[in-house]
This record gives sequence, C-alpha cells and structure tokens, in this order.
Amino acid sequence: MTLVRLNPWQEFNTIQRQINRLFDEDTLPTAFLDRGLSRVPAAELKETEDAILLLLELPGIEAKDLDLQVTEKAVYLSGERKSEAKSEDKGVIKSEFHYGKFQRVIPLPARIQNTNVTADYKDGILNLTLPKAEEEKNKVVKVNLASSG
Repeated sequence: MTLVRLNPWQEFNTIQRQINRLFDEDTLPTAFLDRGLSRVPAAELKETEDAILLLLELPGIEAKDLDLQVTEKAVYLSGERKSEAKSEDKGVIKSEFHYGKFQRVIPLPARIQNTNVTADYKDGILNLTLPKAEEEKNKVVKVNLASSG
C-alpha cells in the first residue's frame, strides 16, 4: 500500500482551471453574450516622449454611434454596434458577430492634456493622439556623473 500525501490546494487549482475554462471567451454560449455581455473593442496603447497613442478596433460602427470622453487620466468609450435585420427564405443563418451596447474605460499610464486630444476614425480604427501634460514630459531628469580621478 502506497501512502499519498494530501494536498488540499490542488483541489483549488483544479476548480480555478475549470472556472477559467468556463468563462473563456471562445466557449461562452452566444445566448450568454446576448444578455448584455458583448465584447469590448480591442485596444493598442503606445507611449512616446510627448504623447500616448491609443488605437481602438471598432469595425462596423459608425462615428455617430460612439461616445468618447477623455480625462487627464483615462479614456471612456461607449457605443453600440447595431445589427442589420436580414430576412432569408431558406435555411438558418448563423452569426458570430456581436451586436449591442458596449463600454470601456482605459486608464492612461501618464497624465495628458485632454484639451489637445486629436482623433482620426478611418476603416473601423479609432486613432487617438493624447499629448502628455508638461509635468509628465519633464519627469525624467538626466544626471551627469563626473568621474573622479
């Protein structure tokens, strides 16, 4: 007879993996997504010395259906992807598109001048240029080290 050491934390790890698998985006049933849990737009954030560049993927959404607000610390985006009513005479149509309202808050890594934000919306990509506040630009100071000798 072999003795097996009981590890109670192993059960928690198993449960955690099962919960993660349950809420994996690819395995969520579409009925669950239709109840207001529509996907949020994908974002890409880049930081330069003078600005923060934010790109948001919004295919199939018109600019009039978007609400964009920018504070010194975050970008707030909400909108709606409207479905087009289609009627087909034959068969069942399956759609993996996600329609409905969405909202997203993106915290920014540095304070910005929210009065000087520029936006460009083309081909379903929203491109925001968020200039940094002056105090953020001057945060890093180079110190010259003189060698003693």
